[in-house]
Amino acid sequence: MKISLIRHGESIANVGNFINDNPGKPVGLTDNGKAQAEARAQHLRDDVFTHAFASEFPRARQTAAILLQYQSCKLHIDARLNERKSGMDGLPVHTFNDQVKRDPLHFKTVNGESFIEQMARVRSFLDELAERYPQGNILAVSHENPIIAALALTVNDASTVVFNHLENCGRLDLNWPLYT
Repeated sequence: MKISLIRHGESIANVGNFINDNPGKPVGLTDNGKAQAEARAQHLRDDVFTHAFASEFPRARQTAAILLQYQSCKLHIDARLNERKSGMDGLPVHTFNDQVKRDPLHFKTVNGESFIEQMARVRSFLDELAERYPQGNILAVSHENPIIAALALTVNDASTVVFNHLENCGRLDLNWPLYT
C-alpha cells in the first residue's frame, strides 16, 4: 500500500501559537491555510487515490475536502490520525515543547500521550489499511506530530526524527508495510 500523509493547512491555532488537541473545538483553517490546501490539491491532481482519510479535527477535514476536489474517493474520518494528545489544550505551544525536550519519546502529561504511544496509534492505522487495501493508494490528512510518528516508524531510532518539522500541507509518502 502507498500512503500520502498530508499535514493540514495553516490553522488559527498555528497563527495564534496555541495548542489545540481537542477535536471538538472549532479551530479551522486560515485563508492562507485554504490557499495552501488548494496549491497542494493542484500538485495532487494527477494522483489517483483509492481511499481518503482525515483526523477528526476541523482543520484536517477542511484540508481534505479541498484536496479531494479532483478525486473521486469518499472521505473517511479516523481518530488515529488525530493530533497528539498533549493534555494542554489552549496553552501556548512552547509550554508543551519546553517540557517534551527532557524526554521527547516518553514524556506525557496526565491526560496526554507520549510520542511512543502516538507511534503505536499511527502504526495501528497503517497496519489496518495495509491489510484492508494492500494495493491501495491512500490519502491521509493529519497533523505534524502523527506524521512525524509515521516517519519514526521507518527508522531504527525514533529519537533521530522526533524533532523533525513538516510545513503546513507538507507531504510524506510511505509504502506500507515497510517489509513485505
